[in-house]
Amino acid sequence: MTSLSLPRGLHSPRGRRVLVTGASGTIGRALGERLVRAGARVVGLDLRPTGDEPFPVIGCDVTDDASVASAVAEALELLGGLDVLVNNAGTGGPAPAEYAPGDEVRRQLELNLLGTWRVTAACVGALVAARGRVVMVASRMAVMQLPLAAAYGASKRAMVAYADALRLELGTHVSVSCVYPSAVRSPIHDSTRAAGLSLEGMSVYEPLEGVVDALERTVLAVRARRDVTTTRKGAVEFFLARHLPSLTDRIVARTLAARAAGGAFAGAALAAGVVERHGGRP
Repeated sequence: MTSLSLPRGLHSPRGRRVLVTGASGTIGRALGERLVRAGARVVGLDLRPTGDEPFPVIGCDVTDDASVASAVAEALELLGGLDVLVNNAGTGGPAPAEYAPGDEVRRQLELNLLGTWRVTAACVGALVAARGRVVMVASRMAVMQLPLAAAYGASKRAMVAYADALRLELGTHVSVSCVYPSAVRSPIHDSTRAAGLSLEGMSVYEPLEGVVDALERTVLAVRARRDVTTTRKGAVEFFLARHLPSLTDRIVARTLAARAAGGAFAGAALAAGVVERHGGRP
């Protein structure tokens, strides 16, 4: 995107100061690279920077208070302030709702919800000073939960609730937008697949490019949108989940039953209860 081809309703990216968490991962890196090419100044935070990102990435554990305080201070120093914070860092994993919460559930809540909260709080002063923006990379599962992944959906729904509270508190000076991608092919799904709980067939992967397009527009929009979907299908699902939740429940439940009966979770210990309740063998 160049200033000559800038669509109506978007700020010029040139010189815009952006901080992206999870910046070495699939979505964060692609967004940062896109914004840098457009002329923005981007700094990333990531637990494990690869070192070959096309913008500076600072090592940061968003689950640790001291690490966040230090990394955000360094990032703000490099940027000279902050116009947009993109909360993209997140993780997933197998976590059926029927089992008591263990380390996997705590890990996802700590990173997806509290990590977002921690980084945002560290950036509030700079964002208020710049009358900036917070962009939350939420998930379609924040509004339409899928089975066998309760921790991820709960953490993303809680992230949206946090965004709503932040918007009310900072709305005089800072805008807050939530973006709702569906599944994107990335290593975040590896542990779920390894546990035999892959949701392929219940969730359709969408192109990374479309997610990055939606995030870029949200970062640069002159007038912030509260909720942003990334595909037409996603917009329909978002509407139905918000306004006709019993309908989406029935659709997901039927799909789960068909997959369980068809052997999609064969041998997956964490899905044994689901399989048995749907008439299969545990």
